[in-house]
Amino acid sequence: MITNTPSTTLAPPVEETRYEEELARGLAAADEETFAAIYRRWGLLVHTMATRLLGDAHEAQDVTQQVFLGAWHGRAGFRPERGPLGAWLVGITRRKSVDALAARTRRLTLIDAAAHHTGAGATEQGATAPERVLDRVLLIDALSRLPQQQREVLCMAFYGDLTQAQIAERTGMPLGTVKSHARRGLHRLRLVIEESAAGRTGT
Repeated sequence: MITNTPSTTLAPPVEETRYEEELARGLAAADEETFAAIYRRWGLLVHTMATRLLGDAHEAQDVTQQVFLGAWHGRAGFRPERGPLGAWLVGITRRKSVDALAARTRRLTLIDAAAHHTGAGATEQGATAPERVLDRVLLIDALSRLPQQQREVLCMAFYGDLTQAQIAERTGMPLGTVKSHARRGLHRLRLVIEESAAGRTGT
């Protein structure tokens, strides 16, 4: 009896295997009802995994949406012979979570760089949590004051974690134009942050 247990417990149920195969075929055929079933089946797993990797449930929700959007648009890249559909989604989740962590690091780097340019770097170690939050709010406000194209380029770089070449490809702008917008946008961004910092210290 004991020797027969592994063979019966480790083997996936035939019905479940067939169902996954049906879902895979539906995904390849771009069937929206099938895709909804895929989301219902693996959505919680993807969100739980992203939450553990990112440590932030709200950010994990964004990643979950990116995972399934990526799966839909990249469905032609799924190869059943390389592994089951669930494993494919887990792989996408890992990549999207890594991208989100990289984007978060870039945002924090921009905030720190802006703080140093305003001369706030000397007091950064003694900054309280509310001051850090205020710095982030000021950064968002500063971005909103930039010309549209400069703001778009910087947001795609720091929030979308895209290279300048990727931004040029996505927007259709020449690479030189993208670089110019990025350079001028950063310069204006620092000026706006400096003005905001001067206003705070002057009160």
